[in-house]
Amino acid sequence: MAHQHKSLLRFITCGSVDDGKSTLIGRLLYDSKMIFEDQMAALEADSRRVGTQGGAIDFALLVDGLAAEREQGITIDVAYRFFATDKRKFIVADTPGHEQYTRNMVTGASTADAAVILIDARKGVLTQTRRHSYLVSLLGIRHVVLAVNKMDLVGWDQAVFDQIVADYRAFADQIGLTTFTAIPISGLGGDNMASKSAASPWYNGPILMDWLEGVEVEDDLRGKPFRMPVQWVNRPNLDFRGFAGQIASGTVKPGDRVKVLPSGRESRVARIVTLPDDLDQAVAGQSVTLTLTDEVDISRGDILVAADDPPAVAGQFEATLVWMDEEPLPPGRGYLMKIGTRTVGASVSEIKHRVNVNTLEHLAAKRLELNEIGQVNLSLDQAIPFEPYADNRDLGGFILIDRISNRTVGAGLLGFALRRADNIHWQHTDVTKQSRAALKQQRGRVVWLTGLSGAGKSTIANLVEKRLHALGRHTYLLDGDNVRHGLNKNLGFTEEDRVENIRRVAEVAKLMVDAGLIVLTAFISPFRAERRMAREILAKGEFVEVFVDTPLAVAEQRDVKGSTRRPGPVS
Repeated sequence: MAHQHKSLLRFITCGSVDDGKSTLIGRLLYDSKMIFEDQMAALEADSRRVGTQGGAIDFALLVDGLAAEREQGITIDVAYRFFATDKRKFIVADTPGHEQYTRNMVTGASTADAAVILIDARKGVLTQTRRHSYLVSLLGIRHVVLAVNKMDLVGWDQAVFDQIVADYRAFADQIGLTTFTAIPISGLGGDNMASKSAASPWYNGPILMDWLEGVEVEDDLRGKPFRMPVQWVNRPNLDFRGFAGQIASGTVKPGDRVKVLPSGRESRVARIVTLPDDLDQAVAGQSVTLTLTDEVDISRGDILVAADDPPAVAGQFEATLVWMDEEPLPPGRGYLMKIGTRTVGASVSEIKHRVNVNTLEHLAAKRLELNEIGQVNLSLDQAIPFEPYADNRDLGGFILIDRISNRTVGAGLLGFALRRADNIHWQHTDVTKQSRAALKQQRGRVVWLTGLSGAGKSTIANLVEKRLHALGRHTYLLDGDNVRHGLNKNLGFTEEDRVENIRRVAEVAKLMVDAGLIVLTAFISPFRAERRMAREILAKGEFVEVFVDTPLAVAEQRDVKGSTRRPGPVS
């Protein structure tokens, strides 16, 4: 109860490996007297056993809980810790410094109000310092401390501190971090953290704890239009139907007119249901259940918004994407996109450029590698309500999920809807797919033959088409080699080109099915994700996948191109 009415600050610590992030957090916990006696005893024992300070207290062990972290002396996962002072409550996220775990840093930063960026005074500004600072800027964190750590190891030399601040300022100005507070500290000794250090008489700025207690985080979400993604439809009995979620922005009162997106249906708020009693008003950050005056079809993933100030709805965007997977991103591959409580199909239709985090130079790219940041165009399989990430994190931040492994492979920020999406619409035609198929007295289908090069796909497809033709069926054969003479003549054999090759063929096959044809395809198509994409753009029952199973030795004998002997992923 003592902390109930204090304000809460969420912040992250970030920077390069061994800059002292975990030690800093451990020291903050120690100085704020948030360590119990049994924890202190365990810390002292662990410090003697696995510590890095020669038997002295190793404050990093308070945070680095994973065995692998203690063994390697690095932070792998994001560790969240709560502590409080007389003035404020804090939730701090200790994010990994190693480049391999940049994706974990993005996770920690996504909910933070402030950032403490550490720099080892002996090493200065490093690549990972720049990468994390760039991500902090992208994620909209505007309250930043530059904590120049381990000043005791450079003799508290003011010239070293001033040079690091000057180097960082030159980079920060380029990424839009126009204001930051630089503090010389020693995380291990606690200098300039909870109390002023006598070792730096030349420093007249705030100490770290004072800055954390005093930083004013703008809470402007309440002043924005009402937005609430629906997380759950609450239907305990026939007499109650409520829509539960956390209010992302704005305020709402009974009687307010609201709109459901993407359907566009309107109603009014009847009740704001919470325990123990209904509310007269709810604001951003509160989790509530709303009931409406009308029976409106609403599902998880829909958004309740202010009827007189709704967000835009679109299906194509320019976005900033942080790639988080070991496998590179090839444009055209299908993923699941989770934004708020909604999950839709998505693909990166174009990589416009990637960003060199050292120089901020925009570089041409056909793919994004692990931890690279790029500007991309996104295409979704359905339109969604959205707002730019800079205006609303909940309606503008998303993750990409691999459809097969269910891994999170990317995190991104929506920028704006592409204008071409507004200019391109489905043109109604009076002659339908069903009428074309009826004229041919058949139903359109795709028979997709896949297998190793030399497996016999083209031979089988040719024989099947001959048989269907003899039966009076209307067919077309799309062969892997033949389409590269025309439709796909500009594509090579990189992974990106193979993905685009299958995407184009799938779209052509879809048009032919719409014309009522039976389409046979013969492609190696080794990636399960692309075969799934081809299946999903067609109606249910229109895609038949046939794997031509041929012994590898036989395929190699037949394969004059040597494709079966080339290394490469097959799923």
